[in-house]
Amino acid sequence: MPQKHPNRFARPFETVEPPRNAEVMIGVVSVTFLVMLLGGLSESSVWLLGLLVFLPGAASALCTVRQTMYVSAWTTIVVAATVLIRHGDGRSWLDRLLMMLLTLALGIASVYACGRRIRRETEMLRLRSTAAAMQRHILRPLPVLTDDVLVDGVYEPVQEDRLIGGDIYDVVVSPWGTRVLIGDVQGKGLPAVGAAFAVIGAFREAAHREPTLTALVDALDASVMRHNSYAAQTGDDERFVTALIVNVDSHNEVQVINCGHIAPQLLQDATVITPELSSGVPLGLAELAAEPTTVDWFAFPPGSTLMLTTDGLTETRDADGTFYPVTERLTQRASLSASKLPQALYDDARAFAGEGSRHDDVAILSVRRSPYR
Repeated sequence: MPQKHPNRFARPFETVEPPRNAEVMIGVVSVTFLVMLLGGLSESSVWLLGLLVFLPGAASALCTVRQTMYVSAWTTIVVAATVLIRHGDGRSWLDRLLMMLLTLALGIASVYACGRRIRRETEMLRLRSTAAAMQRHILRPLPVLTDDVLVDGVYEPVQEDRLIGGDIYDVVVSPWGTRVLIGDVQGKGLPAVGAAFAVIGAFREAAHREPTLTALVDALDASVMRHNSYAAQTGDDERFVTALIVNVDSHNEVQVINCGHIAPQLLQDATVITPELSSGVPLGLAELAAEPTTVDWFAFPPGSTLMLTTDGLTETRDADGTFYPVTERLTQRASLSASKLPQALYDDARAFAGEGSRHDDVAILSVRRSPYR
């Protein structure tokens, strides 16, 4: 059985932490004292009272509704008291009344804005928490340790507010060994996510049922075709999915089927090798294939690591349009542990692309062969 570790992909989902009541009180009293002091020095405190109008606005952005109400009430009281006490400054009563009404109106508006902000934050927290729960159930938490391999990796959707994108991966312990899937759904948006769900669900079910990789791939292809038939009924675009399916058992060779995906790279004795694989058609396009699906075999000795990735890494470019040299950078980091390699490559690719560059969904997996095999 696989051993699951805490999900490193999970992010904290928190609203803005409001200040403590004591902090609010100290801040409000300090600002009030400063305004009064400046007013006394300038002998014109009424116009400086306008600064106090900004206190409720600041509270609405940082505090709770109750704290904002207290700040608004305090500001209104201070402004009203100052205006009424300083009756000999030459201002008309209409100006004084307008100043008090304006302060009161801004206080009420600040309380209303604070309530709207908290409701939006609460709703966003609920939605993102739901998305995080979906991610934990749909995308298996990494790392995963089995009798055959240790699988670790990095998954980053292109949109930070969307925890699941078009790139997919999964790990299943079957009676015929550990089976690993990595794939990339054509297109973006929710329809692409729907196709991703269909492939992951089919993989988890068929990986336990089908004894051969070819039968497993046929089941995945059928799932994409069914998804496309449903999509056509609703007017959505049809999708295809590039995928790489790996099977690792007790033998020192690994079985791989490449369905139009990026070839894996093998790290062995600080060297990087790109195995030559037959490239089949993506999932969902099997009817267009001229030849049947074939399984490739290559040596995967104990202690070696198989790196799997999506095109979010290989198609990363710098400001000059140069593609990220995956093999070269991987060779430079071959001495790192298999668990650190995916994050190191991801960070290096982001630095290579530079600030402000656009990124695609990225999935990077390291499959470390057990050294005891």
